[in-house]
Amino acid sequence: MRYSLFSLLANAAGGHRRWPRAWMSPAPKPSYDVVIVGGGGHGLATAYWLAKNHGIRNVAVLERGPIGLGNTGRNTTVVRSNYLCDDSAHLYEHALKLWEGLSQELNFNTMFSQRGVVNLAFTRHELAGMERRAGAMRLNGIDCELLTLADLRRWIPNLNLSRDLRYPVLGGIVQPRGGNARHDAVAWGFARGASALGVDVIENCAVTGMRIEHGRITGVETSRGPIAAGRVGVVAAGHSSVVMDMAGVRLPIQSFPLQALVSEPVKPILHTVVMAGHVHVYLSQSDKGELVIGAARDSYLSYAQRGSFHLIEEQLRALIELFPVFSRLRMMRQWAGIVDCAPDASPIVGLTPVHNLYVNCGWGTGGFKATPGSGWVFAHTIANDAPHPLNRNFTLERFTTGALIDEAAAAGVAH
Repeated sequence: MRYSLFSLLANAAGGHRRWPRAWMSPAPKPSYDVVIVGGGGHGLATAYWLAKNHGIRNVAVLERGPIGLGNTGRNTTVVRSNYLCDDSAHLYEHALKLWEGLSQELNFNTMFSQRGVVNLAFTRHELAGMERRAGAMRLNGIDCELLTLADLRRWIPNLNLSRDLRYPVLGGIVQPRGGNARHDAVAWGFARGASALGVDVIENCAVTGMRIEHGRITGVETSRGPIAAGRVGVVAAGHSSVVMDMAGVRLPIQSFPLQALVSEPVKPILHTVVMAGHVHVYLSQSDKGELVIGAARDSYLSYAQRGSFHLIEEQLRALIELFPVFSRLRMMRQWAGIVDCAPDASPIVGLTPVHNLYVNCGWGTGGFKATPGSGWVFAHTIANDAPHPLNRNFTLERFTTGALIDEAAAAGVAH
């Protein structure tokens, strides 16, 4: 006990400075085979799978700040694959299967917890839509169960099922294999794994321009000097359209703040993830005991990492109606991430009009849950200059051909 206390005091006083680095952050080299713009979860996962699956290790991941302080650290950590359209279902289910073995794959505890994700229905139309989604999921081999009010009482004992609510709960669905994970642990795990495979994870290196010659990208300009590249993948969540504009590529993307709150810690009381799209609130309880509470996206376009007070009011009003037991909880902090949203609420993962320039964006509120699967298919796309079967239809061209993947109903509370 004395030794443990001494160790804690020593580390608190600066002993952690002697710890070995989890990943290397070297100075950038003059050139790389592949440069990944964006050091969030998706970018780091892309670099890891490029090295692991395709043997491409002369790779740099460029992050304008420290790893884990962008959108990866500004989300509500939900993991699920309960989507309606076949293309979405297959892509997110692949990601979920990777989540199930990710801690072992990376030898890093991502704190993935399959506690189930429950979606509540408040109208007959919403309930009918969930029944349709459950049927589609089962046809795609994905777990899903319809929930009656009696089922909901068993799954969420503290849920208010009174008929006197403004919007009474009528039923719902659950994906038992869904859950959540530790957001920054995912970034750290992929950063460490990629670095161990020879990838340069370069922090505090902002991309300021793209070098295009004869319709082909040849490198990037950065705050730390020019870097030549054979291929460039842009995974700059929240700022994808800004970065791609440097290459003259216009994306059908709008960026919105998406906010969340965290309460003071309490003893375990909520044992699943609850999503209430109709009233725009969703929540889970972290391992530290805090309630992590999400809301609808703000309706204005912005890159500001803060939200609107009226949305917080609506979010908390819905929370208290559904869970009166939480009415006296204090909120400790609030934040917002920036979500890139495409018109059909589905991502864009593929080639661009500029040769050897690839883009991965438009995940809206579904980016975190897709992290390992997104990196998997994007690495395949970059390595082979052709999409993986799982992202073949998530092209930029779909907005001109009309082959949209409309996931607005299943994408989350923010759409």
